[in-house]
Amino acid sequence: MVTFQKMIERQSEGLGKRVIVVMLGGALLVQPIASILPGSWQKAVIESAKAAASDPILKLSQQSFITAGAKRLDYVFHTTRGSSKVQTDVHVIEIDLTNPYVSLNAMSGKNNSIGQVNTILNMTKENGAVAAINADVFVMGNEGAPMGGQVISGMFMTSPSKLKGMYAFSVSKDRKPMIDNYSFEGLVTAADGSSFLLEGLNQSAYSPETTGTKYSHVNQMYIYTSAWGGTERPKNSGATPTEVLVRNGIIEEISIDKAIAGQAPEDGYILRTHGTAATYVKEHLQVGQPITADYSLVSQTTGMKIDPASFEMMAGGHTLLVNAGASAPFSRDVTGVSGSSYTSRSGVGYSKDGTKVYLITSERFGGNTGLSLKELQQVMLQLGVFKGVNLDGGGSTTMIERPLGNYALQLAHSTQYGSTQRSVANGIGVFTTAPKGTLKGISVSGSKVMFIGQKSSYLLKGYDTYYNPYDVDNASAVWSTEKAIGTFQGNEFTATKAGKTTISVKSGAITTKQEIEVIGQDQMASLSIDTAAGVLAKGATISVPLTVKLKDGSSYKLSGDSVKWEFIGFTAAQKGDSLTVQSVNAGTSTGYAIARYDGFPAMIPFTQGEAVSTFEDFEKSTYPITSQITPATTIGSVNLVSDFPGQTSAKALKLDYDFTNGTGTKASYAVFNTNGRAIEGSPTSMTVDLYGDNSLNWVRAEFIDADGKAHLLDLAKQLDFSGWKNVKVNLSSAGMKLPVKLKRIYVVTIAEGQDERSPSGAIGLDNMKLQYPPSVTVDTKTKVEMTVGKTTAMVNGKAIKLDSAPLVLNGITFVPVRFVSDAMGSRLLFNGNTGQVTVLRGDKLMEMTLGKKDLILNGVRQSSEVTPIIRNNRTLIPVRLFSEKLGLKVGYDGKTKKITID
Repeated sequence: MVTFQKMIERQSEGLGKRVIVVMLGGALLVQPIASILPGSWQKAVIESAKAAASDPILKLSQQSFITAGAKRLDYVFHTTRGSSKVQTDVHVIEIDLTNPYVSLNAMSGKNNSIGQVNTILNMTKENGAVAAINADVFVMGNEGAPMGGQVISGMFMTSPSKLKGMYAFSVSKDRKPMIDNYSFEGLVTAADGSSFLLEGLNQSAYSPETTGTKYSHVNQMYIYTSAWGGTERPKNSGATPTEVLVRNGIIEEISIDKAIAGQAPEDGYILRTHGTAATYVKEHLQVGQPITADYSLVSQTTGMKIDPASFEMMAGGHTLLVNAGASAPFSRDVTGVSGSSYTSRSGVGYSKDGTKVYLITSERFGGNTGLSLKELQQVMLQLGVFKGVNLDGGGSTTMIERPLGNYALQLAHSTQYGSTQRSVANGIGVFTTAPKGTLKGISVSGSKVMFIGQKSSYLLKGYDTYYNPYDVDNASAVWSTEKAIGTFQGNEFTATKAGKTTISVKSGAITTKQEIEVIGQDQMASLSIDTAAGVLAKGATISVPLTVKLKDGSSYKLSGDSVKWEFIGFTAAQKGDSLTVQSVNAGTSTGYAIARYDGFPAMIPFTQGEAVSTFEDFEKSTYPITSQITPATTIGSVNLVSDFPGQTSAKALKLDYDFTNGTGTKASYAVFNTNGRAIEGSPTSMTVDLYGDNSLNWVRAEFIDADGKAHLLDLAKQLDFSGWKNVKVNLSSAGMKLPVKLKRIYVVTIAEGQDERSPSGAIGLDNMKLQYPPSVTVDTKTKVEMTVGKTTAMVNGKAIKLDSAPLVLNGITFVPVRFVSDAMGSRLLFNGNTGQVTVLRGDKLMEMTLGKKDLILNGVRQSSEVTPIIRNNRTLIPVRLFSEKLGLKVGYDGKTKKITID
């Protein structure tokens, strides 16, 4: 058991700084993919496809050192689900606890606080770790304090929640790893000798599973320290607090039915009570009297009380997965963590002799399928884990590393959102205290996988005898490449064509090499433009971000500069990820923009006019629209009203705000459907009737795209008008991956120039409408009739002379492609140099190549048993394949050899 005063002393000795607790709310940190995704990881993705599948098996694909005593190992997990063979990448940081220079510690929140969520990358940077993974589960709607116990450098940060079967990972002061299920036991003793049970330390509100109550803070007493970083103690508790401020063991303040302002002091704590606990305070505690708080952890395995200070670190987890080297029954219900689903996973375990700790993650992104908890058990067993526990997974799964020879930290692999990181409760960090060693080796830093036209800068990276970074001379480095698939300008390589090569570098007596690969169309499975359609009107702008997926399942983002564009029916200017229509050809009702990477095509149609759909008119809303504010000093509300001046509808949404108090940026939000309302299809824009209050404040809308990325778009950069105004938001140029949802609309005032804007007011929202390009029309009335061996065809009963007759070859009927395309209102493109036959019809693009048994339909490669052929200098294609892929019906009469297409 530990007294709080002893805990304070250990805090000053161990951490040497104010400790606070983390509050999690699921905020996202967006990083450029090039800055945090390593080239070595990209190579690992491609190499993983070469491993042979078996059921189930974990195969090592590559490994590297992070620091002395810690190395990263990349695996591919192969298994069979039903009748399908699948694979997913698994990543492990293996820590050797016999190495005196490496250690593990918990990290949480912002500057090691409880009640303020943060990304694992930020936590790793703030704490000086060299690698890390996410750890405990948390309630995203509250502050996000960990649900399990947490200890940092011997300092007890938060107690475990009263939940069934929740295990935690820890390392003792003598460097022994442990996994156990702990409960919290505490007691406050007053000067009169009376006492009251402590329910927990620095915890968010939650629903207990072992106390018979649904509300954690009702009739209970909690202790909050300077480690607590939440704005309330806690929010959403459903219980009015009576609080007691204690400093150096003496009661300094008692606040009845009201929270004490500010944070707990570093040399004290705040008791937060309610109900029967508050009654105890009123009857037994007085300002100026001494008070003691004693508490401990209790092992649910042995029943023994344990001083939290005996741990060097502790981080909570979820269900037990492996015990004594065998699969363990789940210690709690796994429905809440989607245990049977295949998703990203995190876990931690240790070896039988206690010398090795394994930090484990698996991916669900790109071609990676993720794992179920049963499969994570299998992974742990094949790694040699003696005891292992599940950690928070899904969108929380994150691994950070400092690659060999590098100073900078980065994502070790993609999160479930790609390069976007979820803010989480806490993590487990890897630390090194190794001294500076001598130069041991060098490596090349830079992309190992590239695309044509892409540029990558390469650097020599050195590492010492402890595998920590070592500065080497890059100024005199000379770079070269074996094969002419690109060129070097200094240390910058520009990829010019597909293929593999080895780059070499020489700097003084140092030389080294690295293989790189430039992706070509033969490796591609698909190319997609993340926008469905454009508007065929001069000046119309559309965003055209591209995604390429390779045959091995890995996927990459490409910019509009990475492809060659062809425009049919109009002209356009391309800049970055945007196309702007410059002119439209006379008589064109449907135009096409074709993007080609190394010849591989993707297409979006452009049509004239637009269709309009009502998104929300607030007349019959069937979902919640709620208020949010930031910071806590802001006042805001949302209501459906009918009394706006000039309002023509029965109901409109009123968003009130009061920014009078507080400092910095302030905002009042209207939140749609808690986490956002889905927007159907591919709209190009949204219009909103906006009621302005001439406050000069800013009105914005937050959209969330398919990758979970937030996009902030302006409704009014400045509210410089009064009354109703119809405003338009361009959605197609925002670079959002479809589908998207509208999360919230808000009024905001930034710190700069705040005195020039009104501090309070109200705006109105009504008649929110979405504009869509009209669907592409196709000819559905034409009927074509042909006969094998004859050069006369009928189109809607009219005879047409053919240049080449249909023929049957090896049981396959071929027809002249140009005639059929023209007859059915399609557009035909033929490249004599490459043998590519491209047909455009409606919203479809189909491309076949002479001599190749596959085709591309709307940017997706498909297998085919037949290829186009040349007869009498005319191109013929398989009629059934051609027609059915483009949505046509084909018929064939074997007796008369008559072919019909309609």
